[in-house]
Amino acid sequence: MNSGFSSLASSAVLRRQQFLIRSLKGYSVSDKIRMEAVKCLSGGASLEANAESVLRTITPSLDPTRHKGQAGKIAVIGGCREYTGAPYFAAISALKIGADLSHVFCTEGAATVIKSYSPELIVHPILEESYNISGVNDEGKRDISKKILSEFDKWMERFDCLVVGPGLGRDPFLLECVSKIMTRARQSNVPIVVDGDGLFLVTNSIELVSGYRLAVLTPNVNEYKRLVQKVLGCDVNDQNTHGELLSLSKQIGNVTILRKGKSDLISDGEKVQSVSIYGSPRRCGGQGDILSGSVAVFLFWARQCNSAAERESTISRTNPTVLGCIAGSALLRKAAALAFEHKKRSTLTTDIIEHLGQSLEAISPAS
Repeated sequence: MNSGFSSLASSAVLRRQQFLIRSLKGYSVSDKIRMEAVKCLSGGASLEANAESVLRTITPSLDPTRHKGQAGKIAVIGGCREYTGAPYFAAISALKIGADLSHVFCTEGAATVIKSYSPELIVHPILEESYNISGVNDEGKRDISKKILSEFDKWMERFDCLVVGPGLGRDPFLLECVSKIMTRARQSNVPIVVDGDGLFLVTNSIELVSGYRLAVLTPNVNEYKRLVQKVLGCDVNDQNTHGELLSLSKQIGNVTILRKGKSDLISDGEKVQSVSIYGSPRRCGGQGDILSGSVAVFLFWARQCNSAAERESTISRTNPTVLGCIAGSALLRKAAALAFEHKKRSTLTTDIIEHLGQSLEAISPAS
């Protein structure tokens, strides 16, 4: 009887939610997105995001009157001698989606390799690893760190979003320098998407993002587990997925978290949204890098969209980090599905990247 009563109660809640949505009249297209795409109704329940509506709304039209840079300038902080593919995937994905400029800040050992992948990327070999400065004393290392930060400062104001972590590695000196870059970006109110080894850094120094509403964390299963253990002091509770994600985001100061999985779950500590569009059964490495580069671009576009809303009063003021995550997740999944349709088991990350533009065009045709 208890089970039956619970089922009836759940049905009643669902009917009330549906009635509430049907009853709301007179709201704009963007208000509809707010309700359908980013509104989480009672009891911690989650609604599937209307991702295609979000994509159509925040993707800017191709306008010949706009100049280079207005569609987005993205910087990826990552790339060491062991890992050169990840920063490339993130940076080139940003360009393929529609950003105008994409930079990579990496170590000297990674720079030549990344440059060889594509002449489209602007590569800055300014980062240093411990093995390169093993004979330098502490004062010398401080001077090197200051020089790295000074070099990055020359570019900071040009960027619309940073992606921190793809191929970064875990070298202590390198991570210390990146910590200072993140702090400076935060002081300048530059949005930050954290992925890969950037999540390792943040998990051990949560103050880097705590309370920063322009930060997005994109953990996979293992990265999320470490975050939960560090911040909430417990193991992951698969029986309370939405509530746990809400708590985690709130505890970090309402930082937006995109938990990657069979369904991507997104929360800014106020609501939980899911993106469950079917992607690809082929789980080749590098898809998370595509996601981080994509979210960076969409986050910037969503912020532009919200700025227009303030001027025109026609677009709901919705958290742009949530919108950016919804859009990035949906587009990656659609591109992966399209790539798999053509390549099947041979699908690689580069195949998915090549289908990003086609997938976005199918949802939000250029005008």
